[in-house]
Amino acid sequence: MRYLHTMIRVRDLDESLDFFCNKLGLIESSRIVSEAGRFTLVYLHAPKDAEQATNSNAPLLELTYNWDTEDYQGGRNFGHVAYEVDNIYETCLKLMAAGVTINRPPRDGRMAFIRSPDNISIEFLQKGEPLAPAEPWISMENTGSW
Repeated sequence: MRYLHTMIRVRDLDESLDFFCNKLGLIESSRIVSEAGRFTLVYLHAPKDAEQATNSNAPLLELTYNWDTEDYQGGRNFGHVAYEVDNIYETCLKLMAAGVTINRPPRDGRMAFIRSPDNISIEFLQKGEPLAPAEPWISMENTGSW
């Protein structure tokens, strides 16, 4: 397993970029703009992680800007921590065997979510290409929220 990123939701992308880049010194690694999803994702890395960031190996801070405004209450602006795993199905089976609820099963062979005992969302992403969709994941319902 490899640590990937921490995601936080931001109300004002320009203000947040000014804070994280101009004041803290983080550097923009990449940006994804989704017209259909009405969001922008900006990934930032620390200056000493610049070499790893070019190889997609640096731990990142993901700023999620949802175009439709929302007042994030109760810590909802903190999103999740993310880890890359070698086999998402094996990871989820191991977690289930240990009594962990899979809140968002890996139906797509790529992504799953669980929650820590303190309700922190944890995302798992399949390393490389998604695995072929398979049971029991295809028909497994979401549980709670993530």
